[in-house]
Amino acid sequence: MDLTHLRKKIDSLDVQIVALLNERAGITLSIGKEKRKNKKSIYTPEREKQVLARIRGLNRGPLSKQSLEAIYREIMSGSLSLENEKPSRIAHLGPKASYTHMAALEKFGQSVGYIACDNIPDVFNRVEHGDCDYGVVPVENSNEGAVTHTFDMLVDSDLKICSQTLMPIAHNLLANVSMNKIKQIYSNSQVFGQCRQWLMVNMPKAELFDAVSSARAAQMTAKKKNAACIASELAARVYGLKILKKNIQDNNAHNITRFLVLSRVDAGPTGRDRTSLVFSIKDKVGALHAMLTPFYKNKINLTKIESRPSKKKAWDYYFFVDCEGHQKDKAVARALGQLEGMCKFMKILGSYPVLD
Repeated sequence: MDLTHLRKKIDSLDVQIVALLNERAGITLSIGKEKRKNKKSIYTPEREKQVLARIRGLNRGPLSKQSLEAIYREIMSGSLSLENEKPSRIAHLGPKASYTHMAALEKFGQSVGYIACDNIPDVFNRVEHGDCDYGVVPVENSNEGAVTHTFDMLVDSDLKICSQTLMPIAHNLLANVSMNKIKQIYSNSQVFGQCRQWLMVNMPKAELFDAVSSARAAQMTAKKKNAACIASELAARVYGLKILKKNIQDNNAHNITRFLVLSRVDAGPTGRDRTSLVFSIKDKVGALHAMLTPFYKNKINLTKIESRPSKKKAWDYYFFVDCEGHQKDKAVARALGQLEGMCKFMKILGSYPVLD
């Protein structure tokens, strides 16, 4: 067929697609009413996982699974905005074009509202007080490790981890002056850590100034002379900066940041989940080994263990643990029950789907 006939076929299919999308949206409105009547959370990570897994299984190409998933994430974003009586609002660290804002966009799409927060406690507070429905915060980087402020906030907050997203991070040197004129570089301390070697070799004389987020650094750089920042390509577009060097992170292949989605309610089980918890131990020989025994006896795999000072007593520590399974799974519930009786303090931070 010639181009005109092929385009007519596309137009015909578009009519069907738009009609089906609106039919789907009509059902979404009914689902939203049922959720509100039964006081259920509008965003359900377990259903999100189920839909995306099913779509990947149905796909026979030529669209890639990644492309189809991106399309459906936007469809689900539109559904989320329809299900809520008022527009859904997502709190995130940093202004527009921060890495956390980009992670939030990847998770929730373009159809919801985003509220920029100056710091991690502000994200928690916005969700706790009901100003926002969900919050997105960074928790760890594959090279630089834990975002300690997030861990500290999780101890005392009533919020639950209901989902997570992993995002490859590419850092870029942005400025409106040439490299030889740069005297100051602004970015977040975690970002500086991920670009340490590149900075030592290429910008040894530049002063480094910490900012709350990489996007805030871009905002500051746009107003200063002889300044640069390390931030995303999106930040360059948003704040009118030039990209002087791309991908300056020291580990290009494995620079990934994990972000948590915070909610006031728990996520349900999916069959492939992760549970996060924090506990403190009694000060005696072998205490930590004993704490890990319930997981071993119940054949539960630990995927992470991280210690943090409690800040309540010298040399007193909290241990943050991620394990496979949902807190409602029998084996996990049994292990957590055994652990709780051995701890000075224990708190389940949330169970959430492991996305494929």
